Amino acid sequence: MSLVTPTRILIVGDGGREHALAWKLAAEPGVNEVTVAPGSSGIANEPRVRVAGVPTMSVGAIVDLARSRAAELVVVGPEAPLAAGLADALNEARIPVFGPTQAASAIEWSKSFCHEIAAAAGVRMARSEVCRSRAGADQAIAHFGAAGTGFVVKQDGLAAGKGVTVFGPGETPERLASDLLDVLYAVATPDRAVVVEERLYGPEASVIAVCDGIRAMVLPAARDHKRLGDDDAGPNTGGMGAYSPLPDLATTDVDRIVAEIHGPILTELARRATPFRGFLYAGLILTADGPLLLECNARLGDPEAQVILPLLGSAIGPILLAAARGALALDGSGRLPTIPGAAVGIVLAGEGYPAARSAGAAIAGIEDARRLGALVFHAGTTRTVDGWETSGGRILTVVGRGPDLSTARALAESAADVVSFPGLQRRRDIGLALARAQAR
Repeated sequence: MSLVTPTRILIVGDGGREHALAWKLAAEPGVNEVTVAPGSSGIANEPRVRVAGVPTMSVGAIVDLARSRAAELVVVGPEAPLAAGLADALNEARIPVFGPTQAASAIEWSKSFCHEIAAAAGVRMARSEVCRSRAGADQAIAHFGAAGTGFVVKQDGLAAGKGVTVFGPGETPERLASDLLDVLYAVATPDRAVVVEERLYGPEASVIAVCDGIRAMVLPAARDHKRLGDDDAGPNTGGMGAYSPLPDLATTDVDRIVAEIHGPILTELARRATPFRGFLYAGLILTADGPLLLECNARLGDPEAQVILPLLGSAIGPILLAAARGALALDGSGRLPTIPGAAVGIVLAGEGYPAARSAGAAIAGIEDARRLGALVFHAGTTRTVDGWETSGGRILTVVGRGPDLSTARALAESAADVVSFPGLQRRRDIGLALARAQAR
């Protein structure tokens, strides 16, 4: 099947990932208009992009909007509308949608389902126990805690990328885990699970592929920094920065990961009559015994999207449409073309993040960062008559590009330095260790 360019595209979402998608798609040949719902003031600044104030969770209203805009492709950004069945509703309306059905997207929003699918597919994950009672969770924590290497507790359900708590060997697992379980089981439904896993050690990697239910076309690998503070201190967040590609993960390694992880998972989901069409995100840990799957997501990562999309060397609109139709045509490599170089993204978060959102703090320096050559993607901003203000947890992602990781990182750092707002939080070590190694 020959590739067809969608001329009118609807993107669902309002964050930094959706801004990066709109930036990329609106600049592609043949695309006349990109609508983002609900979008944001920052997204609306992009040429050939307009926003429509339809909430992401208003499934019927999104379908109506797609019809009214004669959308030839809908790209769903966040996971919550997928879990609510948005792709199912668009499929029923015969509107091409790049995003998995409610059943297939459970690979993300149910950690227990992810373990079930991986086991059936023969994909290696950490040893784990799925706990459907508080007593079971206490027993699992005692079991994994006894090893003395730490353990991980994962909320089974939507958590906006923040449902994972990591316990180190030096912490007091009984007290800390008990406090966490008090919160989780206070809101848990009878069929809701908590997953307790052994803690694994090694660098992490995000390998994301465009999937059409059977086939997968891989994007450049990236690495997200989840903890709030430098040196991985502080609580888990939705992501404080990312970089791509990974100097410590060769292209051949990425190919093998897709063959051994994405492929079997797609096959198992298709066997269950729930084919996965969308971005299949494999969150991996690179152990001494090889890559192990930590989790799957059913969408493009954030902030990974902000560093991956600027590295792509071809239009993705036709590829996403082909995948939505179940008709990806793979070349010999099974990879999306890329341009040489690297990209580093630094997230600027608001005061109190991840526990709280920032609102009304004046932002300065966005245009100064752009003049330095950086890309600036909006995640939680509002434009007023007086300028930009904060309106979220993660506020901006500042992205530097360059011929290598060290150069890209230097640009991202200098550009992030000129942006300011009260209570700003950021990391200063995104990609630092590998950039130093590369510069030697």
